[in-house]
Amino acid sequence: MPTLDVRDIPPVDRHDTIHDEFAAMEPGETLTIVNDHEPKPLFYEMAAEVEAFDEEGYSVTEAAPDEYRAEFPKRE
Repeated sequence: MPTLDVRDIPPVDRHDTIHDEFAAMEPGETLTIVNDHEPKPLFYEMAAEVEAFDEEGYSVTEAAPDEYRAEFPKRE
């Protein structure tokens, strides 16, 4: 399961980086994103634009005030 910590990536580059990483995954894999805030805008963007994104399998947990872990599964 790939993990991408985007906290050190400039905000302007985060979504493109995430989309590239997600596209490179195999069907059935899940991309874990570590972020400094809950990635709600990214969730809505993925749900609207990425057919392979399994929005029903999405989950997010707050590990610390500045650490959110979001699971973005790719459909099989």
